[in-house]
Amino acid sequence: MSIKKDPDGRRSIQVEIEVPGTPEEVWEAIATGPGVSAWFVPTTSDEREGGQVVSTFGPGMDCPATITEWEKHKRFVAEAPMGPPGSPSCATEWIVEAREGGTCIVRVVHSLFASTDDWDNQLDGLEQGWPAYFRVLRRYLQGFRGQPCSAMQFVSFASESEADAWAKAGGELGLLDLALGDRWEAPEGFPSMSGTVDMLGHGMHANTMLINIDSPVPGTMYIGAFSCGGMVMVCQSIYLYGDDAKAAVERDEPVWQAWINERFPMPQMG
Repeated sequence: MSIKKDPDGRRSIQVEIEVPGTPEEVWEAIATGPGVSAWFVPTTSDEREGGQVVSTFGPGMDCPATITEWEKHKRFVAEAPMGPPGSPSCATEWIVEAREGGTCIVRVVHSLFASTDDWDNQLDGLEQGWPAYFRVLRRYLQGFRGQPCSAMQFVSFASESEADAWAKAGGELGLLDLALGDRWEAPEGFPSMSGTVDMLGHGMHANTMLINIDSPVPGTMYIGAFSCGGMVMVCQSIYLYGDDAKAAVERDEPVWQAWINERFPMPQMG
């Protein structure tokens, strides 16, 4: 954990990545609804100071934030409660800095004011979560910028421990014994899909994996099981690009959804 704690009570973490593209192209990917939806979660944005950014992490899991600062092609800040009512407000600052050679630095800074350590685990979770998604962002800008994206997002919560949930999900998909650079093919009974392991565990949540998909159409799959807000979340995100992506999603999404619903049914809310 690398939380910065200032004397005035401000606590913050920051994560950054270098990506290809001009500031205008990178801004389109990190500050507009369609751009963010192509590498993170379904998102809408008013793209103005005083407007809202709404990120949808699953059914009934909309997370709105209010844009408090907006400098187009440079930076914006959006604020939202860190948790339930009464929790501190978290300001999320996005920054785009141009570099020589046609690249930019994308930096995200999460900041809140708190007098105790109660919210440090939440900041730690954010710090661990961004590297994988930033890898998807970089791959999107490298190879798929401007192409249509169709994505499948599946989120549920496990009654098992983080390790057991990953053993179940990763085991059924044949992921547990893979190393960086290994080829993967979806086992029989799953939608036809194959690719190469791009990232696993290191620098992100331990029980997670990123796969560069080359079939049925090019894209990226992010899958993992990790603690979130005191619960174990199972997350699978599949981003497909190009003219054939929509048809692939329409064909395969019901099968993937049925699998995660069966293996990790959402808990009943009392």
